Amino acid sequence: MSGEMRVWAVILVIAAVTAAIRFAPFVLFGGRRGTPLLLERLGKILPSAVMGMLVVYCLKDTQISQPGSILPAAAACLVTGALYVWRRNSLLSIVGGTVCYMFLVQVVFA
Repeated sequence: MSGEMRVWAVILVIAAVTAAIRFAPFVLFGGRRGTPLLLERLGKILPSAVMGMLVVYCLKDTQISQPGSILPAAAACLVTGALYVWRRNSLLSIVGGTVCYMFLVQVVFA
């Protein structure tokens, strides 16, 4: 198989798997059957759990003993939380917290 054919084959497989994943809930839970209670509960719990894991992952390398490391991270977390509480917009809060952190790291604590 030539290089170009291999690329097209990979793209086709990726497209088929993506379509299958997207259509699976409609096939499995469509019609008269309702969504299982376990899946409904996971749908309510997992978003908060994922956000908590992302916060832990982002802060795992922060050195608590160094003010130049902990202060920008703490300020960015506060800005992110405040923006989310204020506007209820995840994208705005993530971008705002990232901009705050990068400004503090690159300009203030450089």
